[in-house]
Amino acid sequence: MPTRRQALLATAAVPLALGRTAAADPNKVYRIGVISASIRGKPQAKNGHTWHFAQYLHPECNLAAIKKYLDPGSAEMFKNFTRNPKYTFDQLPFPDTKITHYYDADQSVIGPYLEAFPGVKAAKSVEELVDNVDAVWLGDASGYGDDHLALIAPALKKGLPTFCDKPIGETAPGTKAILDFAKKHKAPIMSSSLFRHHQGMEACLRKRDSKEFGAIKYVIAAVQGGYSPDGWLVYGQHPAWTVVTLMGAGAKAVSMYARENQCHALVTYPDRMPAEMWFGRPNQDWEYCHTSVFFEKKRVEFTPSIEGDFWYGHHYEMFRMAATFREMVKTGKEPIPHEEILEVTAIVRAAAKSLTEKSRLVELSEVM
Repeated sequence: MPTRRQALLATAAVPLALGRTAAADPNKVYRIGVISASIRGKPQAKNGHTWHFAQYLHPECNLAAIKKYLDPGSAEMFKNFTRNPKYTFDQLPFPDTKITHYYDADQSVIGPYLEAFPGVKAAKSVEELVDNVDAVWLGDASGYGDDHLALIAPALKKGLPTFCDKPIGETAPGTKAILDFAKKHKAPIMSSSLFRHHQGMEACLRKRDSKEFGAIKYVIAAVQGGYSPDGWLVYGQHPAWTVVTLMGAGAKAVSMYARENQCHALVTYPDRMPAEMWFGRPNQDWEYCHTSVFFEKKRVEFTPSIEGDFWYGHHYEMFRMAATFREMVKTGKEPIPHEEILEVTAIVRAAAKSLTEKSRLVELSEVM
């Protein structure tokens, strides 16, 4: 019997072909422009969401430069997984994408990225980048999203397919402004968390859609790590994305309680049971996140790990998010409804407001 890993390698290509249309040119190589967001104006010189996530879109990687500039753990990740020819999912490197330009408001931090990914050029402005690419990836590892609209507006105005990292627009009104701007200019836009692209999440969604276990009645989405008020605004997006991915849009209100370095939020709905989010929930083994999905007939649990290997599972979820963006670039079809993207930010912000108001249920409409 094939192992889970062998089955994964054999089937990873299947979902990538589903969205293709006759309009996609099979011989075209799409030029990707990568933008690194800041943290309240401070550059992210080693932005993991441009170095780790976007790198799947480029055919070449200088592992010596990766070892030179990144931390030892990241260097091992590149060597053992992301650029290991044994772990390509029969898809990598993508034959039809390449990163051609990279932009950071602080031009002094760009050099290492160009060395690590041969052929990439520094863009002196967002406008210069947009004029020379077919699509844009905005990566933000730890920022709040306050600079996102200004950074991607030129791409959206030109109608370019754009990935805008979470938290997409800092606040719910900020997120709506980005989505509305993209819609106005008919620019395909995608925002997501890696948690939407776990192998376990994909399997769970197939069970949901097949109705094999009945309807989803309840979800518990948990993230390891220590809670803090600012950390919630950035990393609280992950459990919120988990809940919205599984339950869809339609939440009404959120209540959150925090104690020391842990918090718990309850997401309520007008027509179904609530969902729980934990930030800082302890686990015996490191797994970053843990999700429990209670169907009518069965409980399904998953983490990012594949066959007990977190780093292999992390490679897979990063690959799948890049692959989903690639399909949007090729087809022009948005993979995630705007309503879900907006609701994630609203849930996070409603929870933060609840915490300052004695954990009362705060309706999402209050933060829109």
